[in-house]
Amino acid sequence: MYAMEDAFLYTCISLAIFLFAFKLILSSTKSYKNLPPSPPSLPIIGHLHLLKSPPHRTLHRLSQKYGPVITLWFGSRRVVIVSSPSAVEECFTKNDIVLADRPLLLVGKYVGYNFTNLISTSYGDHWRNLRRMGSTEIFSSSRLNMFSGIRKDETIRLLHKLLRKSSEGDFAKVELKSMLTELTLNIIMRMVAGKPYSGDEVINKDEEQRFKEIVWEVSAYAGASHAEDFLPILSWITGYEKRLQRLGERTDSYLQNLIEEHRMKIEKTSRNSIIDHLLSLQELQPEYYTDQIIKGFILVMLLAGTDTSAVTVEWAMSNLLNHPHILEKSRAELDVQIGQKKLVDESDLSKLPYLQNIISETLRLYPAAPLLVPHYSSEDCTIGGYDMPRDTILLVNAWAIHRDPKFWDDPESFKPERFEKADDGVVQKFIPFGLGRRACPGMGLAHRVVGLTLGSLIQCFEWERDGGKEIDMAECQGLTMPKAVPLEAMCKVWWAKKERQGVLSSGQY
Repeated sequence: MYAMEDAFLYTCISLAIFLFAFKLILSSTKSYKNLPPSPPSLPIIGHLHLLKSPPHRTLHRLSQKYGPVITLWFGSRRVVIVSSPSAVEECFTKNDIVLADRPLLLVGKYVGYNFTNLISTSYGDHWRNLRRMGSTEIFSSSRLNMFSGIRKDETIRLLHKLLRKSSEGDFAKVELKSMLTELTLNIIMRMVAGKPYSGDEVINKDEEQRFKEIVWEVSAYAGASHAEDFLPILSWITGYEKRLQRLGERTDSYLQNLIEEHRMKIEKTSRNSIIDHLLSLQELQPEYYTDQIIKGFILVMLLAGTDTSAVTVEWAMSNLLNHPHILEKSRAELDVQIGQKKLVDESDLSKLPYLQNIISETLRLYPAAPLLVPHYSSEDCTIGGYDMPRDTILLVNAWAIHRDPKFWDDPESFKPERFEKADDGVVQKFIPFGLGRRACPGMGLAHRVVGLTLGSLIQCFEWERDGGKEIDMAECQGLTMPKAVPLEAMCKVWWAKKERQGVLSSGQY
């Protein structure tokens, strides 16, 4: 009996392999005039064996050998990799609508509410409605301005933690990664749910841990670099799909509890959180503002607004510590434009062009999404003179474009001054938030959080490297390209400015 069951299992596996091979051969032999160049592939798996970690570096090496537009096969699915500004411009101007879809990846099915949230849904009426809701109800300037007090308050909390560590006037060693992560988590959760979800003031530590685990796991599964999305048979072996299904259930349960908590309190609150606001809209249009739509928006904010900003500030501080003269130049700008009698505020960021250049240069070298969120072709089109068939996944290697010596002078060096006289073509060369109609809608929020945090750290503290050693700038695997070694640095209050010490100690803004 067991032998018969084993024989049946092996037959099923063999049949599945045959069908995948047949589909791959059939797809690859369809007549197209001029497909992008492609490395040699293996049967069944295509080029998946070439996808080493980190994938943006692997794809960059392949593009250096085969060209700025190349074709890869991930199992039976065709993937086009774009690594040049001219091709990017062609993708998101002439072909913006054709490439506005998203590939159907398992994370979008099980965690993204069956491809219905703003990130995972395909282009169409539903996406346009979601985008309009996001632009007017969540990411608009007026809505972001309403929450400026939260961002100020959380920034002050961070400064006070650093102040306590260096209260004796000597340099104190601090690990910034965890502090920055806590900062961004609290900013987003106070905006979304009206209360912090990380830190000393949180009573329910189990809920805090559950929240952090969900954010980390969802981020880890996002992207188009999981082999199980392209060879479903692997899910039988690794259990990938079942893990995603369980993650989706846990995530949904957590988000639904948040909604129910606010629904129960809605008559007693001022409705000043995003959940409260969306629930008030639900009362007016219950057929559209469903719980699922609200949960989808919350999930997008958690993914797009937490780790990305924390990682960017960490990379920026790492670069500044390795380039002390740039740090001093930024501090001088803050002294001239802001003075010593007040702390930097979001309204001051427009007066700090050099600080903005530091952020831009950080995002150039260390983009929070080195491979942009994948696109998907709904029709045949041409990119860079090559045919791009329908049902092709498009991956844009922003990391490679940002370091291309053809378009950037001394591209591996950290030079904020390069953005002082940015030419008109910088739009296609500098794409940390994507381009076109599906560019990141949270760009405005990210600039506010990163600008305020980085400006405050520079203004209020002296910074030095631990032991004078160069900061390790190696990255590790992850959707947001985190540092392999979390940043540890020496800091102390900027005592030379006596007025600032009093302002910081009192918490005045």
